[in-house]
Order: sequence, then structure tokens, then C-alpha cells
Amino acid sequence: MTILYAGILLGALGLIFGGVLTFASKKFHVEVDERVAQVRECLGGANCGACGYPGCDGFAAAVVAGEAPINGCAPAGEKGIKGIAKIMGMEAASSEKLVCRVLCQGESGVAKDRYQYDGYQSCSTAAGLAGGPKDCRFACLGLGDCMDKCAFGAISMVNGIAHVDPDKCTACGACVKACPRSVLKLLPLSSSVIVRCRNSDTARVARAVCMDACIGCGRCKKECQYEAITIENGFAHIDPAKCTRCGSCAAVCPCKCITID
Repeated sequence: MTILYAGILLGALGLIFGGVLTFASKKFHVEVDERVAQVRECLGGANCGACGYPGCDGFAAAVVAGEAPINGCAPAGEKGIKGIAKIMGMEAASSEKLVCRVLCQGESGVAKDRYQYDGYQSCSTAAGLAGGPKDCRFACLGLGDCMDKCAFGAISMVNGIAHVDPDKCTACGACVKACPRSVLKLLPLSSSVIVRCRNSDTARVARAVCMDACIGCGRCKKECQYEAITIENGFAHIDPAKCTRCGSCAAVCPCKCITID
């Protein structure tokens, strides 16, 4: 009889708690906009956080709530942005794809070493030790902070500097933020003529620390027929709006610091 009473009691408690949970689920039910899941499907899916929100779910919710721009997810690409625009009933302005570029050619044996670094493999850590192992204070340290932050496997370390695969790069910007030397920069894909140096020291000092450093000689500026090149802070700058990618500047550069991708 005791067992029977216990069973009845447990059954009654189950019914009571079940009723309470049912009431609570209806009382506190929060409607979820189905567009959140649809927007989520259009995103890059890496949860990289480059959009400024806590992952793709957070960004999708912010888009639907009108708190985030529809083009705020770079990894989504043009196709994803158009998909989001369609879901939100908006027009998506077409924009050129961006890609990360490495503004340095200071490979091992090209950029001179200040000392042999055998510590923790982190650019940020090495940069805090006497300015880093490379003499050039603008050089890529090549210890992989950017590679570790890239969720798409677009970056590799080759011969002491970072290399970016443009086909895998989604321009999320995580690598740019991770670089303590600001060696990485997001540029339009069509900007294929690039000055691979940012050394603003004098020509003598720049050349002494790296064989491929820009010395600000101005030969590229004189050669350019489209006035696309200026010399500022000791190194060359190319205006992508004026550059025709003819390659004449790269041909005359004595230090070979202008490349064409």
C-alpha cells in the first residue's frame, strides 16, 4: 500500500510541475523572428567576431533588429550580402572585394636580425623585447599572430614573413588587428600594384636594415605617367584610383619594393 501511495504522490507532483512548466512556457514565450535564422545562413559562419558582435548569431539578430548594417559581415561576401538584403527587403550596393596585403618583403636574410629570438612564438611578445628580433622597426616579425587569428586558413608563414592567399581571404580584418607592427592592410582586390614597404626612416637607415626597403628615391614617381605615385614620410604611396596597373613603376624601382600581384 505504501508503494501505491508513493506512486500516486509522484504522479500528482508530475502533473503539477508539468502544468507549471506549460504555463511558464506560454507566459514567458519570446517570439523569434524567423529572419534571424535566414540571415544566419547567409553569413561566413566562422564566428570570427570581426563584425563587433558575439558571433554570427549575435550579428544576425542585430541585423534583423536594425542595429547592424547588412554588409557588416565581410566573410559573407557579395553573395551573402545580397542574400541578407533580399531577406530584409533592402537594396545591396555592390562593392569591390577587399583582400589582405602584406606590406613588407623583409624575409629572413633580406631584413637584418637584431638578435636570435628563441622565445614564445608570438609577434606581440617578441615586439616587446628590445623592439623585436628584426632591425627594421616596420618589418613583419613572422611569428604568426595573424595566422593564428585567421579563421579561414588564408595566412601562412614563409621564410620569416606572412603570406596571404587572396582566394581564401575574406577580409574579416582579424589579422590586421592582431599585427603589432600594422604590416597588414585591407585593400581592394584590383589594387594589385603594391608598395611592400612602410619604412619612414631615412634612406640610409632603411637600406641598412633591409635590402628591399623603399628609400624614397622618387624614380617610380617620375616614371608614372598618371600621377598615381607620391613620396610621403620617406616611402612611395600609390593612389589606386589613378593607378592603371601598367607596371612601369615596378620596373624602375631599384629596391624592387613595388610588386604586381
